[in-house]
Formats: sequence, structure tokens, C-alpha cells
Amino acid sequence: MVVSLNDGVNEPAGMARRSDEFAELRAGMVWDEDTRVILLTGSGERSFSSEADLNRVVSGNGEGEEIEFFSMAKYIGRIDRPIIAAINGDAIGQGMEIALACDIRIAARTSRFGLPQIKSGKIPWDGGTQRLTRLVGRGKALEMILSGGTIGAEEAFRIGLVNQVVASEELMGIAMKMAREMASKGSIALRYTKEAVYEGMNLTLEQGLRLEADLYFLIHTTKDREEGIKAFREKKAPKFEGR
Repeated sequence: MVVSLNDGVNEPAGMARRSDEFAELRAGMVWDEDTRVILLTGSGERSFSSEADLNRVVSGNGEGEEIEFFSMAKYIGRIDRPIIAAINGDAIGQGMEIALACDIRIAARTSRFGLPQIKSGKIPWDGGTQRLTRLVGRGKALEMILSGGTIGAEEAFRIGLVNQVVASEELMGIAMKMAREMASKGSIALRYTKEAVYEGMNLTLEQGLRLEADLYFLIHTTKDREEGIKAFREKKAPKFEGR
């Protein structure tokens, strides 16, 4: 379910979607200029999202045939708007990989995190080996993935896996406040900042600095920049239009 708010924040809830539905949802977010920030949360009370059951196609002779999982993290990672994950419960397996694809993670104090695929003779497949390593470092990522164990929210905060840990009853209020604050900023600047950070990670420092400068100068061609300067001079809140 998608709830569109007037201030440009969208809340996709209910993590188990068919691939075509989620792809359509992503496309709607990208083309909707009013969507500035996305808040992603689980639909249950105890789980953000857990490892999905392996999908099977039943053949004519009644035997089950494994089919490929649908990668949700891939679609989330391609969205150019800031994405906040409000982790209201356990993020295990693909659920954790989905959280890793978000930009900011706020977790309830009761949440747990883990990539247990190794226990079933498998490995993380939806970006876990890559995104976790980039977020917490190689040593801690290897420890979590090779052991298949889980950690609590406080430990996740200590190693940099999540940005904040809050009481369960305060989670959505705090996440919504952050989303609203972000959404009040210029949407072009939000997208360019995200692009500079993520793309810059794959470049040399010199190339990253050049990308940052190019995006900065592009901002100078927008009406949002003019509005920001005007609002600063008049000492009032800017009204950015994403142009």
C-alpha cells in the first residue's frame, strides 16, 4: 500500500509484493515529482521483513522446480530519492538486504539483524555481501555473514549498520519527522547529493570531486537555487518546486 502525503513523503508498507507490482511502484515514485522522500517500513508488528520462502513452480509431473527470487533491493537501490527505513522488527535475510539498500536506517530497540543464509548452505543474494561490507567494513561483514548469527539493535548501531535506535512506540514518529524535514529541502539538491555520494564511491577521489563540482554547477541552472537565495535574503522558508 502506498500512502501519498501532501508534503512529498511516500510510505510504501507491506514488503511482500509481486515483482511487477513493486516495479510499477518504483516507476511511479521516480516519475512523481511530488515524491521527495520515501519512508519504507514493514507491515507487521514484530518483523520488518524476514527471509522469504523459496518460490517454486510445480511441473506437470508434480515435482517442484526452484525459480529465481525477486530482487527488491535492486529496485530500491535504483531509486534516486532519499529512502528512510523505519525498521519496526526483525530484519533477517532478504529483509536485512532490503534495509541495506535504503539510505538511512532507524531501528526499534527490539529489532534484530542477520544474514543466516550460510546455515542453509547458501549465501546472501540480494546485495548483502556487497552493501554490508561497504557499510560496516570487511571484517564485521564477514563475521556476520560467515557465522549466520543475529545481532541486536544496539550492536547494529555500534557498528554503523543503523543510524538511530529508538523505542518501538516512537519509531514512526521519529522517522516521519526526519522524512518531513528532508522533504522540505530542494528535491533536485536531494537527488544530486545522493548521486554524488553513491557514484563517488566507485570513483577515484579526483573523479569524485569532479562529479561533485559538475552537480553543484548544474544546481546553479535551477529555479530552486534562485528560490533558496531569495528566501535566504527575505528570511523566510523557501518553497522549492523541483525545477
